[in-house]
Amino acid sequence: MSDASVSPDISEELGTALPYLRRFARAMTGSQSSGDQFAAAALEAILTDRSVLDGAAVKTGVFRVLYGIWSSAGAPVDDGESGLKARAQKHLSRLTANSREALLLHSVEGFSFGEIASIIGIDQSEAEELVQIARREMADAVSGSVMIIEDEAVIAMDIESIVSDMGHRVTGVARTRDEAVALGSADKPDLILADIQLADNSSGIDAVNDLMANLGDRPVIFITAFPERLLTGDKHEPAFLISKPYTEDQVISAVSQAMFFSSTETLKA
Repeated sequence: MSDASVSPDISEELGTALPYLRRFARAMTGSQSSGDQFAAAALEAILTDRSVLDGAAVKTGVFRVLYGIWSSAGAPVDDGESGLKARAQKHLSRLTANSREALLLHSVEGFSFGEIASIIGIDQSEAEELVQIARREMADAVSGSVMIIEDEAVIAMDIESIVSDMGHRVTGVARTRDEAVALGSADKPDLILADIQLADNSSGIDAVNDLMANLGDRPVIFITAFPERLLTGDKHEPAFLISKPYTEDQVISAVSQAMFFSSTETLKA
């Protein structure tokens, strides 16, 4: 039964979920524009007919609708890329089906295995297995050097430990925009992990843009306490965001994803 009207409570929940829905859609498709198209299609489907939620919680339901639309479209990933994206997509083609999406849903979006099973349409045990498979396959396939831009010493040390334990080499930690540019010039990283607000009130976004101008394309992960502020659709967005406070799983997942499925678009300050 079609229901074009949506209650204020559901509309509010959809609005709250939208930035994260767009983040997931972009990570699946490899493109901000393509991801936004799928996210918009999912919202339109729910606004047209609330029954597609099928009794699920709104956030789980809208992710399930998005995944269903994307899968029905052939699970497209942007092609015709070159450089980092082309290499990342070559790696992705070798992953077990659904494992990357399950890992994204669990480690980045914070869904339980039961919720992932509902979203993808599989058993809970299979959802757990897919997450483990993705972690193993990604860890075995890619390693490299990682630069950390973070002004909080405890957080920087924690991230450095996580990244090193994954088998990557940390080139160093920069606390300001100028330090980041100097560090990047001295030891070119394969991946940059950057905070937004730095020690001298300079911008991690500006630091990354400077590094891109000097070094060329690099995958980037931004870390921020307010990811929804960077997922507005008004400007270029990073493909990977880690929310503060973060978990070890989120860092591992984001680093693995970025090495595999990198986007070098940067934000404009």
